Amino acid sequence: MFTTVSSHACRHGQGKLLLRLLVLKNARLCNSNSSIGKGIRSYATEHAHHEARIENIRNIGIIAHVDAGKTTTTERMLYHSGRTRHIGNVDHGNTTTDFLPMERERGITIQSAAVTFQWPPKSVLPNGQESKTINLIDTPGHQDFRYEVDRCLPILDGAVCIMDGVKGVETHTERVWQSAHLSNIPRLLYVNKLDRDGASFKRAVQEAAARLKTWPLLCQIPWWQKDEFVGVIDVIHEVGLRFSKNSGAMTVVPKETLATHNPALKNEMEKARLQLIDKLSDQDEGIMEEYLERDINVSSGTIKKAIRRLIIDGEAKFTPVFAGSSLTNIGVQPLLEAVVDYLPNPSERPELRLITGSKTVTFSEFMETAPKKKGAPHQKPEPVLSVSHVFKVVDSGARGLMSWVRTYHGSLSRSSHMWNSNMNVFEKPQNIMHVSAKDYHDIPTLPTGHIGAMTGLKQARTGDTLLTFPGHQAQAPEAYRSVRIKAPETPPAVAFISIEPYTKTAGDKIVDALQRLSREDPSIRWHKDERSEQLILSGMGLLHLEIAQDRLLTHYKIEKETAIWGDIEVEYSECLFAPTRPHHHEYDRALRGVAGRAACTVLLEPLEACHHDTLLESSIERDGNVIHVSIPLPEDTDELPFDTETVRQQLFNGAIAGLSRGPRRSAPVRKCHVHITFDPEKDWSKNSTGGHITNAALFAVRAALKEAHENAQVGILEPFTNFTIHCPEEASHAIQHDISSARGGQVMEVRKPEEDDYSGSVDGQGGERIDLTRVYVPPDPYEGVQSLRDEGKKMSGSVRMLHIMGKAPLKEMMKYDGHLRSMTGGRHTLTLDPGEFELVTGPREKALALEG
Repeated sequence: MFTTVSSHACRHGQGKLLLRLLVLKNARLCNSNSSIGKGIRSYATEHAHHEARIENIRNIGIIAHVDAGKTTTTERMLYHSGRTRHIGNVDHGNTTTDFLPMERERGITIQSAAVTFQWPPKSVLPNGQESKTINLIDTPGHQDFRYEVDRCLPILDGAVCIMDGVKGVETHTERVWQSAHLSNIPRLLYVNKLDRDGASFKRAVQEAAARLKTWPLLCQIPWWQKDEFVGVIDVIHEVGLRFSKNSGAMTVVPKETLATHNPALKNEMEKARLQLIDKLSDQDEGIMEEYLERDINVSSGTIKKAIRRLIIDGEAKFTPVFAGSSLTNIGVQPLLEAVVDYLPNPSERPELRLITGSKTVTFSEFMETAPKKKGAPHQKPEPVLSVSHVFKVVDSGARGLMSWVRTYHGSLSRSSHMWNSNMNVFEKPQNIMHVSAKDYHDIPTLPTGHIGAMTGLKQARTGDTLLTFPGHQAQAPEAYRSVRIKAPETPPAVAFISIEPYTKTAGDKIVDALQRLSREDPSIRWHKDERSEQLILSGMGLLHLEIAQDRLLTHYKIEKETAIWGDIEVEYSECLFAPTRPHHHEYDRALRGVAGRAACTVLLEPLEACHHDTLLESSIERDGNVIHVSIPLPEDTDELPFDTETVRQQLFNGAIAGLSRGPRRSAPVRKCHVHITFDPEKDWSKNSTGGHITNAALFAVRAALKEAHENAQVGILEPFTNFTIHCPEEASHAIQHDISSARGGQVMEVRKPEEDDYSGSVDGQGGERIDLTRVYVPPDPYEGVQSLRDEGKKMSGSVRMLHIMGKAPLKEMMKYDGHLRSMTGGRHTLTLDPGEFELVTGPREKALALEG
């Protein structure tokens, strides 16, 4: 017997939606009084999220390659949770999280958006049970906005990685997966778009194992009726979940019914469950014991607990896999159940790590070893009431700049007196708000584990750390002044656009807008060219700069006619061919009427791989350079007359500024190893200020670069991109020749999609080998007739497609899609992924010399 309940009926309290079946201990059908969803309740209040206990919170992100279905999946989650009354559509431009005009116009996510909802809906739960509060961040999928993903991932406690069932693992899928791995984010894998022609769950899972280097744990397998995707099979509970594509109604099909109507599917379900138990028993003693006691009848509760234990460390040695088609309303509710069941709450995540000086320690370690008050060595350090992290700044127009924060310890309120340890200032918020896509709602507090936004912070930037202490102090306790949470790395810019204002008034307005824009998005840089006096806006690629230009014109109300806007061009860099001699510079000019003196010695050399391997604690890596500062301690003393960490940061800042513009093209210098020596006896005096120390490093670096250029030891670097072209075989030879001969690129591999080999093994995330032949995947529905299909294609003259992979200069590939269209008749796809900066040589270098 099938049990069906529509979402419409649920909203009006009619029927029993059996979705809560998925959280029962045993895989048995519920009777008519049990619940999987009596109804999707409407969103109760905008304040519900901050009242949730920490164990009921799930801070998750949706990550994927562009067009894999992130926003479509988010829309279904909001609808089924009762957060929205209607399902938005990306093609119609009416989704909740893609609310910017440019997002709706282009149909892609440009900026991350946060929404909050409850799951399961309260109306489906027995009395006494609480819903989980899910704070979800929908992230962009285009590679130009990878910084937007990178700054959001570290504050999350879990992620759902969505894979296109037709395209499989794509380039940006691998990149965001690796970013999540760096932050140890537990992940679920959702294979989407299985309703599309060409979709292959088998190939998608095999690619996940081979390219994401994780062992897939199949919690579901697809349910195909002939060639039609109609639902999913819950392997753990041994039931079928069939969905109505239009109404959202779900049919729960018990094992007995499957055995009667589709014995082959029932057998595949049992095989999948046995394979899952077998793999889990190799890793988990609890499930091994039950497996030995009960043979194959391991309870669903035991299986789910074992899966949770395996993935909660975030190392992604194993990843639960789910199936669905979000656009046709298949599989989203079970995916939400998986978020609740498998992803951790904030208290289950590894302890917060803090950077203090040159060391990284856990929060508890720091509190135990923090310096005590002078004169009171036996007292504990003054308590810190809260620790928060600013992970994003948004200019909302009427509300001004808003700082998005994640609270790790304690809670924040409107009266909080917060110490910004990055900017060394105290700040106080005007409002604390709950973020709901484009809407903001005031809340009184932001407790531990929650995500919210604050207005009124004049200095806060992405990556800043906020601390609060008892009382209102004029200065933060010394032990906490330089304590920071690690900030996201800003990738180097690869493209730029020049802006030349007609008048000083127009120029001042554009400069003000650029300052606000770069504070919103630190991956957007700008400076004023010293020679041409043009404003140079740099970014991560063509689309990134097009969006930035549009935001200047629409959001910041810059009139296009007030300036000359150049074309978007590739941003080159400079590098050293050989080490320089040591350069000593003394800076003794008055700064803002204050006399002072400081000096330092700088030596530059080309950056080699060995420098990364021997990176010292007193070194930093920034914009492709490694900067090392040495402050030797005089022999006759154990204490310096200044704070070494403060001076070291000032020297870092000077070196970074000196490397920002090279001597050959005024382009940033990269792949450089900088040694700075600051001798306290010779280079420091009592009237040395921070400005003098910073300028000493700045001018020493510039002098070294100038001499290197005079000795012809400065080269030019250009950004390369890794490309994948999917095209007809008949056009492949012309494309390969064009890339190699006319574009300065290199073709690395050409293959047919059906030639993918999954017979070997790969190194997994934990270092263990993954034998791809042992990865269980169910057969696709058309496998048995694949050969007949192939013969039919040959007879009908169907187009044979190839994958061409390689690397080429970004300059040649930014607008290559239009050129490809003429070569393939529009029957192609082009995917670009950021590569490395490579040396410009031969004819390309001569052409640049003529341009410059």
